[in-house]
Amino acid sequence: MTKRCPVVGLLPDPSPLHPLALRRLKEATLVIGSQEQLTQAAPWLAPKARRYDLLGRLQSVPEVIEAAWKKGETPLVLATGDPFCQGIGAYLASRLGAQNLEIFPHLSVIQLAAAQIGLAWQGVKVVSLHCADLGEWAWGADPRNGLYPLRQALAGPGPWAVFTGPANGPDKVARLLEREGIADEFALHLFERLQYPDERARLHLSAFELSQGPFLEPNLLWLTRLTPPASPQLFGLADQAYQTRKPEKGLITKREVRCLALGLLELTEETWLWDIGAGSGSVGLEAARICTKGHVWAMEKNAEDYAIALKNRQAMRVFNYSLFHCKAPEGLETWPDPDAVFIGGSGGELRGLIQLVLRRLKPQGRLALTFVTLENLALAQAELKAWGGDWGMIQSQASRSQPILKMHRFAAEHPVWLLWAKKGEA
Repeated sequence: MTKRCPVVGLLPDPSPLHPLALRRLKEATLVIGSQEQLTQAAPWLAPKARRYDLLGRLQSVPEVIEAAWKKGETPLVLATGDPFCQGIGAYLASRLGAQNLEIFPHLSVIQLAAAQIGLAWQGVKVVSLHCADLGEWAWGADPRNGLYPLRQALAGPGPWAVFTGPANGPDKVARLLEREGIADEFALHLFERLQYPDERARLHLSAFELSQGPFLEPNLLWLTRLTPPASPQLFGLADQAYQTRKPEKGLITKREVRCLALGLLELTEETWLWDIGAGSGSVGLEAARICTKGHVWAMEKNAEDYAIALKNRQAMRVFNYSLFHCKAPEGLETWPDPDAVFIGGSGGELRGLIQLVLRRLKPQGRLALTFVTLENLALAQAELKAWGGDWGMIQSQASRSQPILKMHRFAAEHPVWLLWAKKGEA
């Protein structure tokens, strides 16, 4: 290739272009763009230049360009605004190589919107929903939900620029905010058909107003925080921070053991965790706070504990946590392979559950189990020994101080055994 393919950003209004971009438009013998862009650029194009409408044929554009080069033609691609801001530029660079492109950016829609509301945009988080129907958001949804990247992004400080589309309009974002109970945390600004004669900007909308529609296309939704994001304690919460079933029947992994278990799981921001036998949800919920870019799938067979774990999830405002009312191994076949697994209860299925987990764990995945009975400890130990991989045991024997008259004494907690296993490389 002796020439680079120009990619020229346009805006709907007759904004001036860079002189070199105008020269490239006049030199092009093949011009690729949407029908609207081709019509807009027509006054600058050579009369004999071929036009290629890319509507519905985006994937073919790199091949069309390469074929034009082989024929000695001079191809050029039209884009909207800045080609590298949610535009065609990144796609072409991935297929043709950035060194084979000549980029002429125009103002981006994000810049135009930021100017209207008087906000700096250099730290904006960009999310694109301009694609096929992603479905509706459901409380407790996991990463398989199409709107999950947006929900994950909204956990940060913002601001956010959301490119919506006909199949995933601003109303869908409004419903997500309402279903998650966070609508009051954001200011919503909608920019419709920026730079077109009928452009419209609607500022400081409520989620209810945004959910009503209709909307002009194309549009951009801008979100800013009204309150700073929470900075919660990540793990080691007091047992009293959780609701449990009373009296003395609620299942909760005590703080000392919980911290040990979370450490044995070697969690990262991106960990996908299974929490089997969730009880009141303490281990999985704290793991979700640590795994901010990951997700926790949890299950609990007891109906009362399941309901309490849901209440704890809501109270802790954790979104990356999906809880199911079932008994293992029911439903595990539908869960994605995990990076880590915590087993706090097995419902009498311990042997088969350990075997299943060791099969499904990703390479270098971690398993942690807790026991209060010698029988289950012995069964799990035998299973891990037969497995033959890297594993070990810890006995936790904690004592907590209690007041006695004007002094204090230590009261021993029940001993708990923790087993861990680490899967090798594939």
